[in-house]
Amino acid sequence: MGTKVLGMRLVTASVILVSVCSVWAQVHRVPQPHNEVKLATSEERKLEPPKDNAQATPVKNDDSTASPHHQKKGEFNQEDGSLATQDSGKTEMHNQQSVKIDSAETIQLATKSDPNSHNVAQGDRKSDDNSEINGASAKNEEELLKAVLDDLAGNVEKYKQERREEKMNIQSSDQESAVEETGEQVPAPIVDQFMTEEQKTALTFYEQGMMLLNKTKATKADKKAAYRLLEQASKLDHSAAQVLTAYAYLYGDYLHLNIDEAKAIFSDLSQKQGCFQSQGALGLMHATGLGLKSNQAKALVYLTFAALGGDAMAQMALGYRYWSGVGVEQSCEAALTYYKKVANKVAADVSISGGVVVQRVRLQDEVENTGQSSGMLDDDLIQYYQFLAEKGDIQAQVGLGQLHYQGGRGVEQDHERALNYFHQAADAGNANAMAFLGKMYSEGGTYVKQNNETAYVYFKKAADLGNPVGQSGLGIMYMYGRGVEQDYHKAFKYFSLAADQGWVDGQLQLGTMYFSGLGVKQDFKMAVKYFNLASQSGHILAFYNLAQMHSTGTGVARACHTSVELYKNVAERGEWSSMLMEAHQQYKEGQTDLALIKYLLLAELGYEVAQSNAAYILDQGAHWLVARTPYRFCSSLHCFARV
Repeated sequence: MGTKVLGMRLVTASVILVSVCSVWAQVHRVPQPHNEVKLATSEERKLEPPKDNAQATPVKNDDSTASPHHQKKGEFNQEDGSLATQDSGKTEMHNQQSVKIDSAETIQLATKSDPNSHNVAQGDRKSDDNSEINGASAKNEEELLKAVLDDLAGNVEKYKQERREEKMNIQSSDQESAVEETGEQVPAPIVDQFMTEEQKTALTFYEQGMMLLNKTKATKADKKAAYRLLEQASKLDHSAAQVLTAYAYLYGDYLHLNIDEAKAIFSDLSQKQGCFQSQGALGLMHATGLGLKSNQAKALVYLTFAALGGDAMAQMALGYRYWSGVGVEQSCEAALTYYKKVANKVAADVSISGGVVVQRVRLQDEVENTGQSSGMLDDDLIQYYQFLAEKGDIQAQVGLGQLHYQGGRGVEQDHERALNYFHQAADAGNANAMAFLGKMYSEGGTYVKQNNETAYVYFKKAADLGNPVGQSGLGIMYMYGRGVEQDYHKAFKYFSLAADQGWVDGQLQLGTMYFSGLGVKQDFKMAVKYFNLASQSGHILAFYNLAQMHSTGTGVARACHTSVELYKNVAERGEWSSMLMEAHQQYKEGQTDLALIKYLLLAELGYEVAQSNAAYILDQGAHWLVARTPYRFCSSLHCFARV
């Protein structure tokens, strides 16, 4: 009996401690600094097979904003061309609900007993315990809480003061150096009054660093200064800064290469906070043997948890593993699930321009075929085109405008330069330049304020001259009612004119109209025909829409393998694809180790060209990255035998 009484007392004491800790956590909870809440739009852009006569609609090639009106399941959204397949609002609220239990109620529930399961003496003892707890006055409870909180706060403040004295001396020197390097004074962020001085300092470093990174046309000096600020925020335990800093250490970008430090930060964030980005990075490091002994079982565990958290790179890695049967049993359906999640995110970010072009250069081909072009434009050739453009050559102006508008072939995307070149050519009467100006004003951006009236003027001028880009632009305006009255028949007319001239946007939008039955009789076969034509020109949304149709069996026989290949193509056009060109440039500059790191990580995501290039570098012999690590990379012939 004594043991059971003691057990009840321990239960009561534990409940009181839980209640105290809960209150302390609520009092000392630090609000997160200005985190943006973004609606999950990628799932709403899915194509689903028609149900109950409600037809799905493929993703449009359009940059319109989401409709503020509620969209029911199976209902076509005329503003963004998407189909609502679930009541995402309710699901989101359900997932984010938290259960709050009053501490007094918790104590009551925890001390209730079944009179049939205990003897009279035990029941009396429990009754006394209950009466003591439930009869405690609010004043006594407040005094107990105050005493505990004061004791905890004293210890925490003492610890923070010690750390503050060690780290605060970095603030003034690093802020001054950042100003010296960039020549700009970055405004201080707004901080929460409940933050500690250390948290305020960390937030200041982080937001100033992000302002420099997100600066329009940020220079290399800007980015170096930004990462120095992020590094200091990381040392002050700012989680978001730690993730960015760790990746910079891992890639050797703007901070010195430090794989061991990257591993330490990722491990700490993963263990203490369950950070899914860190779990994904550790999974890739275990898979490649970067800084860790290669362990495919651990890689699979880390990647799985990261993918569940929403990490796109982890989802791609798992999609490729299940697709190829690397370390897991081959499963087309599992690969389809992971690749579809990534493709949804990528397609949701694609604008009317169709996304940035991904250049895939094989290092071995460059060596073996030195006389052939790799598709990259030489700096001398670009300078020659610039010289011609300055002299008034209209074709050079249009060509450079298109290169800077879309990016690719070794040319960075630069809409300011594109706008300038298009204006010069349009003033000279070039229809192509007029049409692309219409696209820029239709989309809007940093250098061009969105303006439907101006876009219509340029599209109309170009269309009247028979330009397919202008015709397609007018079709989009009539299809979605942008600055004009919505008219599906006019939209279909202009799209047909553009498609007949082989213009990809016209083909894509005709496919959308046939798929949804907008202004024409619904015809899935015609939709597939035009989506296929658009995919031959490499439009990312054409691949995406075909993948949706093949994965659901809409208008075609369901084909898992075909849909996975299409989704994989879309996923590989995500923002991480920029690392392919970064690695190629680093290799050309002699930074072989940095190039190898990027190629190894991209190889795990399923990029065949990265697998080939990593194998090629490893086969060239010893270099610093391989020599410094106590673990061996798998040989290129074994690791990438599937290339």
